[in-house]
Amino acid sequence: MVTRIYDQYQENKRFVAVDCVIFGYEQEKLKLLVFQRAIEPSKGEWSLLGGWVKQNESAEDAARRVLNKLTGLCDVYLEQVHTFSDPNRDPGGSVLTIEYYALIKIDEDINALIQKNGAKWFTLGELPNLIFDHNILVEKALEKLRLRSSYEIIGRKLFPEKFTLTRLRNLYNQIFQKEFDPGNFRKKILSLKILDKLDEKDMSESRKGAFYFKFKEKNEGEFNDPIFKRSI
Repeated sequence: MVTRIYDQYQENKRFVAVDCVIFGYEQEKLKLLVFQRAIEPSKGEWSLLGGWVKQNESAEDAARRVLNKLTGLCDVYLEQVHTFSDPNRDPGGSVLTIEYYALIKIDEDINALIQKNGAKWFTLGELPNLIFDHNILVEKALEKLRLRSSYEIIGRKLFPEKFTLTRLRNLYNQIFQKEFDPGNFRKKILSLKILDKLDEKDMSESRKGAFYFKFKEKNEGEFNDPIFKRSI
């Protein structure tokens, strides 16, 4: 009986992988990290970052291992997006992949390691065609990021301690790929009482200057109301 069950496991065995959709923010542009595949099938074509889930690790641990290897980052918020189980999605075999996404701040140290590993950043409007179903994975991750951005102010780890509302609005413009009205955006964000206004101004944005803001300390359970209950 044990042997029969083992044989069934062998017959139905599938490969399990993780794919990481890594969004990065740099110079007020939202970008996606991809690399050129070094192996067949689809060698030389652009792909998301991914790898196999090892016997002794969870899918999330595998995703963190992949992210750490390519960016050097270990303390990054990863969110599971979707599981893709179509047995024909990968021409190399029956591969079930668990998708995660992350949003990170791009800096010189990260770029140095990324270039060493043969990866490259592309803005969302300049993405090359990706292998297999990876374009769909990107769309799924972007939907997830937009949903999260609708319930939580994004940017705590992307901006310096002080920043202007213009910079925050630009981040949201990039995430949603649309232009939010400046006045409505300002009114909505300030009504949430998540930011502290500083007495200091950034004089580079206009003749009058723009006041700096900083995030308030976030306590567990706070700031969970939808940001955009109505379009702004």
